[in-house]
Amino acid sequence: MKFFHTIAFAFSLLLLSATVQADDHEAPLFRHAVYFQFKETATDKEIQRIVDEFLLLEEKIETIVDIEWGVSESVEGLNDDFTHCFLVSFKDKAGLEVYIPHPDHKAFVEILKPSLEKVFVFDYTQKD
Repeated sequence: MKFFHTIAFAFSLLLLSATVQADDHEAPLFRHAVYFQFKETATDKEIQRIVDEFLLLEEKIETIVDIEWGVSESVEGLNDDFTHCFLVSFKDKAGLEVYIPHPDHKAFVEILKPSLEKVFVFDYTQKD
């Protein structure tokens, strides 16, 4: 019986090793970093709606893997009045190419435009 436990344990280790190796070789994500500078006239309520609507895009557009966001806490003060950053992750660049013309993205842009002073976008493939 001990032999079978040893074999089962060894097999489990082999499976775990294969899983870790597969995870180590996953393709890098494609990132779409978007920075917003809002007009001075934009209200907190308008900005919160923009944040909420942006985050809903993850549920609406199937190529989005993840969205994270935050508000500038720049210690150096080099954020050039950009206050909000959204990092949208896709499996690959093709995911972004689906996202940009997607009707739900276009509808979001229409919500954003009246409050937006300036936008900065930076797209890249994740590097380790």
